[in-house]
Amino acid sequence: MVFQSSYFITCALRMEVVVPRQEQSNQHSEDMLKFSGCAKAFGNSKRKAEEFHECGGNEKPEPEGKGNTMGCLKEYKVSQENFGISHKRRFQEYHTHQTDTNSKGQKDVLECLKETPNLASKKRDGSKKLAASKKKRKLEDELLLDELEQDEEMLFLLKTKNRSRTGRINNIMQGVQQNNRKCHQCMKKERTSFVPCTKCSKMYCMRCINQWYPDMSTEEVAESCPFCIKNCNCNVCLRSKGTIKTSNMDITNYEKAQYLHYMINLLLPYLKQICHEQCVEEDIEAKIQGKSSEIEIPQSLCGDKERVYCDHCATSIVDLHRICPNCSYELCLKCCKEIREGSITPRPEMKFQYVNRGYDYMHGGDPLPVSCDLETSDCHISTECNARSDGSVSCVPKEMGGCGSSLLELRRILPHGWMSDLEDKARSMLKIWEIKQTTLQHEEAVSSYGSESKSSLKEGMLLFRKHWTNGEPIIVRDVLKHGTGLSWEPMVMWRALCDNLASDISSKMSEVKAIDCMANCEVAINTRMFFKGYIEGRTYGNLWPEMLKLKDWPPSDKFEDLLPRHCEEFIRFLPFQQYTDPRAGTLNLAVKLPAHVLKPDMGPKTYIAYGIREELGRGDSVTKLHCDMSDAVNILTHTAEVLLTDRQKSTISNLKEAHRAQDEREHRAPQRADVCLNGRPCDSREHIENKEVLECNNMDNRPIEISGDIFHNVSEGGTFPAISTENETMVTGSALWDIFRREDTEKLGAYLRKHSKEFRHTYCSPVEQVVHPIHDQCFYLTLEHKNKLKEEFGVEPWTFEQKLGEAVFIPAGCPHQVRNLKSCTKVAVDFVSPENVHECLRLTEEFRQLPKKHKAREDKLEIQKMIVYAIDQAVKDLEALLNCS
Repeated sequence: MVFQSSYFITCALRMEVVVPRQEQSNQHSEDMLKFSGCAKAFGNSKRKAEEFHECGGNEKPEPEGKGNTMGCLKEYKVSQENFGISHKRRFQEYHTHQTDTNSKGQKDVLECLKETPNLASKKRDGSKKLAASKKKRKLEDELLLDELEQDEEMLFLLKTKNRSRTGRINNIMQGVQQNNRKCHQCMKKERTSFVPCTKCSKMYCMRCINQWYPDMSTEEVAESCPFCIKNCNCNVCLRSKGTIKTSNMDITNYEKAQYLHYMINLLLPYLKQICHEQCVEEDIEAKIQGKSSEIEIPQSLCGDKERVYCDHCATSIVDLHRICPNCSYELCLKCCKEIREGSITPRPEMKFQYVNRGYDYMHGGDPLPVSCDLETSDCHISTECNARSDGSVSCVPKEMGGCGSSLLELRRILPHGWMSDLEDKARSMLKIWEIKQTTLQHEEAVSSYGSESKSSLKEGMLLFRKHWTNGEPIIVRDVLKHGTGLSWEPMVMWRALCDNLASDISSKMSEVKAIDCMANCEVAINTRMFFKGYIEGRTYGNLWPEMLKLKDWPPSDKFEDLLPRHCEEFIRFLPFQQYTDPRAGTLNLAVKLPAHVLKPDMGPKTYIAYGIREELGRGDSVTKLHCDMSDAVNILTHTAEVLLTDRQKSTISNLKEAHRAQDEREHRAPQRADVCLNGRPCDSREHIENKEVLECNNMDNRPIEISGDIFHNVSEGGTFPAISTENETMVTGSALWDIFRREDTEKLGAYLRKHSKEFRHTYCSPVEQVVHPIHDQCFYLTLEHKNKLKEEFGVEPWTFEQKLGEAVFIPAGCPHQVRNLKSCTKVAVDFVSPENVHECLRLTEEFRQLPKKHKAREDKLEIQKMIVYAIDQAVKDLEALLNCS
């Protein structure tokens, strides 16, 4: 017989034996006959063995030879150990195959039977069987196993031609007994077919292989099972931690020292500015106290685990601030400065709410009667905040949340002088680096001589930094290939969450709160129904596509605890981990915060959303225009394409006309800027054709792309096999991105204010109020609006389609929007790079000007605190490296 790979499928009682072959062979029936013949002879040979032991071993064993009893006994023992066929099954197989076997097979069976004519029957020797000791049976099994190891003919059925696998068969036989023939995935024994792995003792039933590992063949599972290649998605493995190596940052001490020096050098000017602001406030306090020498500043009573925010602008306070001794109202130094300058502005509460005019109205029908009394922000708030000539500041009026009576007192959070000492240490460390870097550079040159992979990675890092410093988005292709192949199907992650016994939300996972993109509000839906719609699509009663999305899922900041295996997989294929690693990124300021400081939620987070390719105009699966306070990388990990039926397409076309008519009735119809190529107005057919041309032109404006092949992940056991996501020649985009340049933000805001009446937001109601055109997150620019933006203001975004396995880097401060062309699962993580700290500070200033209760107002990033602690940690790490050199 010729076999491509020799593996077997084991099951209890009702056993299916599947042996993959390179070609069909007529000898198969002969092999089955020999096997069944040995099975028949085993009953007699076993009794003979018992008689042999009962006689004290005085009888001389039969010589081995072709067809003798011991040979049959030995061959059957292999079959019994590996295939686990019961006595009844063996009897049935003997009678089944005896009728249709060839003459050679019949001769073999007869020889086996003739050589055991005088052995007693099973019934007559029943008492002798009961008398046989368990110890002797164990010794007999061990003897047979020893003989099996030397039987090359039988092992050929179980082993491949690779001799290195010979020793694995014994482990398999022991593993089958230890696991009691249980599927590692579902932990069930009653399955009819199992595939054991030739590398470990794990087995997977065929049902689980087909359901949870559709991309793996049975040969691949037998060669190296999901557990061995670290992509097993059983409930136990999904809850495991530390099973794979996540970091691909194989850098030398010199490279790490370079990164630290680079970070300190970039951040030092910001630390200097913070120290300067504090020195100015200390001088004012000395003047208030009438002292010329150093003053003593009391420490705040806040604990290490508390965040301190300004009660007026909601900005995080890192050290010095003022507090009212009467009402405990706290002000940051910037607000104190504005009070002294008389430039402080009020922060009214946002009270505007969109009104639900009904389901029919959202689809172009008439609205339900609603109250016209819409509350807006009250801007008439007293701003009479007084500052005396000596610089002392009174508490703000009651209308602003204070008491208006007491003088504010200066307090500190950090130890006295700690900030200025840190600045001195940072400057000193930069000087020491200039002296000692030559030694580290020499060590690095010796250790990395001839390393092509490191050279490629360095070139990629230089290319990344060049564009990243200029505030440009970056695409890294094929990052999933550097993972282990763990499934990112939403159902797999949901199953992991439901089985997470340590989670207090596991019992609530039967239902999720998704965002209905048409109404832009939360709706409760059964989790299984949501994921079914992710694959198959959902519609409203009028056949208009129902677009749902889950944002920041699972609903907790403990992604690492709830989905530990997926978290490790995500970190593993993160590109440029010096920036992006949320645990140990050398250039990621967010990981430098000490343990006693509360950290912002930087992710990872999962975003699961429906999507279709056609742009609907209303209810599209979109992330509306917004601007993140920090840098981010977004990776597309899973997609499912939902196609519209002809009936749906016809319905959508009719409803779009109803939407257009409604816009005209309400005088909100956008003024079309579309013209044909000859300059005359377009009709509907020409408009569609011109739209396709403009889409192609816009797609040419893509960001820089970097191949993911420059990254090299190495595990303890070597590299994992490359995971192919799709046929690269057939892959299509799944998410349409528009990323605007930072320098175009002002023009973009002006366009949105000018055309705000043409947009709809919650409940498809027209946009009535604009506080900040980008931070309000109520606009999505369709292709028509993007064309008008280019014509009126000369602004054009980077536009591209994100494909499966691509990572998109979005610099802080770049407004962007996304529309899903397919059902998409994306995983994103925020990070703070030293190159973009100035943008984080600019955005913090913009957010502090927003009214109270605005969704973007809170300073969640606390960038000043990050700067201080990042420099502190970088100085310590660089000092340790230089001392070791």
